[in-house]
Amino acid sequence: MSEKIKVVICSGTACFVMGASDILLLEESLSPELRSRVEIEGATCLGMCRESERGKAPYVTINGELMSQATLPKVLARIQELVDA
Repeated sequence: MSEKIKVVICSGTACFVMGASDILLLEESLSPELRSRVEIEGATCLGMCRESERGKAPYVTINGELMSQATLPKVLARIQELVDA
């Protein structure tokens, strides 16, 4: 089996209020096959909101790649892209 896809979800106040609360339910939205391939972690704060060029909250990293204005569908789509690659 290939390496797990690591998803880190910022759950700092701004991110949480802007939608990270929905993204934290990611595991429930993954198919059983994908659950074994994805490692999900919550982060107290990724510190990205201080840097306006990074985009807007909520922030998620997927295998170290930053996603701003993350939504559950965007995160699921990126995971699927990585699995299909």
